[in-house]
Amino acid sequence: MSSLILLRHGESQWNLENRFTGWVDVDLSEKGVKEAEAAGIKLKNFKIDKAYTSVLKRAIMTLEIALKAAGKTGIPIVRNKALNERHYGALQGLNKAETAKKFGDKQVHIWRRSYDIAPPAEKTDWNPDGLTESLKDTAARALPYFKKNILKDLKEGKTIVVAAHGNSLRSIVMELDRLTKEQVLELNIPTGIPIVYEFDNQLNILSKKTL
Repeated sequence: MSSLILLRHGESQWNLENRFTGWVDVDLSEKGVKEAEAAGIKLKNFKIDKAYTSVLKRAIMTLEIALKAAGKTGIPIVRNKALNERHYGALQGLNKAETAKKFGDKQVHIWRRSYDIAPPAEKTDWNPDGLTESLKDTAARALPYFKKNILKDLKEGKTIVVAAHGNSLRSIVMELDRLTKEQVLELNIPTGIPIVYEFDNQLNILSKKTL
């Protein structure tokens, strides 16, 4: 039997400030550090073999803090940008409430919660390359990486932790739980709360629980 532990990073400073974060590399807030520690304590009884994270420090810090709190230091850790948060385009750095006032609640809701509509891609101080992604785009990079690397580890009977972000983890949960595009839009993954899947030898899901 193998296990997959999905862990969204603890609250970041921009979560606290209600700003669109995306690929901007912000720190954890004080609450986020405590969330990571609490998550680690919940993982003490797991035999963790390997961990994956994005290249953004809020996920990296969450993983490091959680593993230390769990007493699981020294395990292999792989970082890859395929697990990064969704890129929020020109919205990055903007306050969500102010953005809603500027563009309207309906339009901002579409950008945030639609499956295949990306925010504007204009170049800004927080988006100098003019990039943007929808959830569909995020899944298009996260899922191939998940299937090639993480599923391979699970097939070998390992217990794997993936510390990442709301949207990269939503795409993985969408795949595992076989959610429709409509269902995944209602899926919210809270910060700092481990989600544990257990699989049989054929990678059929035996159980799913939130710690």
